[in-house]
Amino acid sequence: MPDPGLSPAQSSPPSASSSAPPARPPLPGPPSLPFPSAHPAAPAEPAAPDGVPAPPHPELARILRGPSGLGTAALSLARRPEPPALPVPPAPAEGTPIPGLYHHPVPEPDAARVAEVSRRIKEWAVDEVDLFPDEWEGDFDGFSVGRYMVACHPDAPTIDHLMIATRLMVAENAVDDCYCEDHGGSPIGLGSRLLLAHTALDPLHTTSEYAPGWAESLGSDAPRRAYRSAMAYFVQSATASQADRYRHDMARLHMGYLAEAAWAETDHVPEVWEYLAMRQFNNFRPCPTITDTVGGYELPADLHAQPAMQRVIALAGNATTIVNDLYSYTKELASPGKHLNLPVVIAEREGLSDKDAYLKAVEVHNDLMRAFEAEAAELAAACPVPTVLRFLKGVAVWVDGNHYWHQTNTYRYSLPDFW
Repeated sequence: MPDPGLSPAQSSPPSASSSAPPARPPLPGPPSLPFPSAHPAAPAEPAAPDGVPAPPHPELARILRGPSGLGTAALSLARRPEPPALPVPPAPAEGTPIPGLYHHPVPEPDAARVAEVSRRIKEWAVDEVDLFPDEWEGDFDGFSVGRYMVACHPDAPTIDHLMIATRLMVAENAVDDCYCEDHGGSPIGLGSRLLLAHTALDPLHTTSEYAPGWAESLGSDAPRRAYRSAMAYFVQSATASQADRYRHDMARLHMGYLAEAAWAETDHVPEVWEYLAMRQFNNFRPCPTITDTVGGYELPADLHAQPAMQRVIALAGNATTIVNDLYSYTKELASPGKHLNLPVVIAEREGLSDKDAYLKAVEVHNDLMRAFEAEAAELAAACPVPTVLRFLKGVAVWVDGNHYWHQTNTYRYSLPDFW
């Protein structure tokens, strides 16, 4: 039985008896580029022992198992048969989870899928968008984006669906590295660079006289080439509302980049709550918010826009981003200059030692995770519609896959010696 496709428009959460609509047609082929020319918190629970992952909230555990009963077979996350992929690469290092961090282990991602996604994304990066010079190849390979995306999207029906998320993830990181951080990024002039890059996601509508200049600019640097290409693939597979949702979340991300850049220019260390506000925008939210597109179905726009769903998505994005702060802590300390992350801000603003600030940041993450699970469970109980349940499950799986990637990516990350 096919996956559920587009749901009819709803003005309010539908009842549990709502049925799933037919599946979408197959994904189209590669898009043409460039774009056409423009014309005129929940209660805390006891923490698990150090190093022992905690069980999920009981209601969220039900979501993770998926719905059952008559008519729900289509929501199974069992993978569909595909042609054999490349030879399986060696198993990655397991890494060490942060002691005391609330998380859930995930199965090892499908090695054949990882190999094929890794092959395709490098081919795209090198041949289609000319993403990086030869000397950056090691960093690109060490990012292990194929393993990342397969772990985060186990319900993707095909490799083509996985590639939607993988291209966008790589493009987002190209913008972060080249405009903001590791590979020549700077806070000076960042606003202009981000605005022009954003037009590769949200096309400029201007006069025929000035449209050619904008169209030519889309190929002027690697981040814009990557945004343009990844978005062109995405919009061929997404509905109009899914594409608009993603553009909105990317605008949020860019606003967070600008806040962090403003603090860097003035050497300002924000209050902890200010830092967390910035991190709600400069975070992973654009990734789990497309889980339905990658899964081959749609959470209708009105259900996605419900305040309860928005809170769940925000909490998921916030928790996963603090995971990044914690695992990248030693990497950032070794970088030139002062790099803000949650432990650094807590240490300076609350007068704690580096170790105590780091451990407090772990607890902030744990509180966010428990709030996410409790709010997701409450929403699932209030609106047990198949697409809502599947979307909540997809976000929860993305959260767990994100932790898995950070834990196992020993090329990029190592833990501080605080235990």
